[in-house]
Amino acid sequence: MPSDARKTLPPAPRILIVDDDAGQRSLLDSFLRSQGFDTVPVPSGETALDLLRQQDFSMMISDVRMPGISGLETLRRARKEHAVLPVLLVTAYTNIRDAVVAMRDGAVNYLSKPIDLDELLLSVQQATGLKESGPPKFSDNKRLPAHVVAHSPLMLALFRDASLIAASESRVLITGESGVGKEVLADVLHAWSPRAAGPLVKVNCAAIPETLLESELFGHEKGAFTGAVAQRIGRFEQANGGTILLDEIAEMSPQLQAKLLRVTQNGCFHRVGSSRENQTDARILAATNTNLEEQVKAGRFREDLFYRLNVVELNIPSLRERPEDILPLASCFMAEFTQGKARFSSSVADCLARYAWPGNVRELRNAMERAALLSRGELILPEHLPTRVRAAADQPPQPGAEAADAQRLEEIEREAIFHSLRKHAFNRTETAKALGISRRALLYKLQRFREAGYAVDPS
Repeated sequence: MPSDARKTLPPAPRILIVDDDAGQRSLLDSFLRSQGFDTVPVPSGETALDLLRQQDFSMMISDVRMPGISGLETLRRARKEHAVLPVLLVTAYTNIRDAVVAMRDGAVNYLSKPIDLDELLLSVQQATGLKESGPPKFSDNKRLPAHVVAHSPLMLALFRDASLIAASESRVLITGESGVGKEVLADVLHAWSPRAAGPLVKVNCAAIPETLLESELFGHEKGAFTGAVAQRIGRFEQANGGTILLDEIAEMSPQLQAKLLRVTQNGCFHRVGSSRENQTDARILAATNTNLEEQVKAGRFREDLFYRLNVVELNIPSLRERPEDILPLASCFMAEFTQGKARFSSSVADCLARYAWPGNVRELRNAMERAALLSRGELILPEHLPTRVRAAADQPPQPGAEAADAQRLEEIEREAIFHSLRKHAFNRTETAKALGISRRALLYKLQRFREAGYAVDPS
């Protein structure tokens, strides 16, 4: 085709990102760029207003609470000169009154942190006039490690989000039941990040006595306490230029939470027994199997630290929410323990599929290690499995009963979800909390209901 006949592609929508938190700016910047948008991140409302006078933008995304002028004030001033500019406000401190004021003053939407990337993308696409092109895939240079299994739609979506978040400097809170694989997700986030060549330091806050945890994290000087016979650097110094994972973060004492807050703000800390200020450039990942929002309400976890750590949340679904992963995971573990020599009998596969796995991936791994030892690496039979797993298939259903039971359970689940949706005015986040499942799991179930012809949106 002659060059003069070629169609010129329209320029990508240009988005102004306003947030005083560098990690949040980096997250929004990298995510929206990965979706094909042109972005300009700035740290304040004053800078944003100056740029709006000089350049054209398709949209502005602004934090609400910032030093200097707030996001609401930035919105009001921008409206005077740019009456039709779409503005999306985001905040860690959701306030109904602020939301009403924001919408009255012309905001297109008002999202709460941690930001749901799907909701963000939908709002941006609607505001800029683009159609949603479906969830992004892993980029060519971001492939799951061989030992990480993700066959279910829920886990594929989780790692899709992780592949985007990894490129940013944002702090990440990894949540999920005990044994779901939070440490594995931290490994992937680090491996996919620009810090992959640096260290990944892991600290289990529940496994270290409270009296020693401060020294473990920040180090100590010689003579700082009994037994401190030499200077010792802490985990934050070891993680400089890399990533630090604070596992079981909810177990940290209030006193230590205050000191951790300072590190999340500016990377500064003191070794125990020293007045000299030290600095670290470590990206912070935190993990917990506890509901930190409830801990904040109960006064057991600092609210300001919660919002500092929870710039973006990645929730790992339980194994019972992603049954498609059970057999692939079991096969992966068995290959590891037997060098690929063992195989499952059909009855074993049935047992594994029927069991609820309350201990999640950790329990499945332990069961496979036991089976590998008892079978001597040959054919895996039901007697090689733990009794509780075998019991799941001990009472075979009558012909046709299993399908009927499954259909009835699905009907009960669907009715419960619709009831909760109506009760919470179709708010997906509140509905997921009330049902005790992840928001991602709820969205997946609603999509299945929608494809089956059920009305899942408010009429």
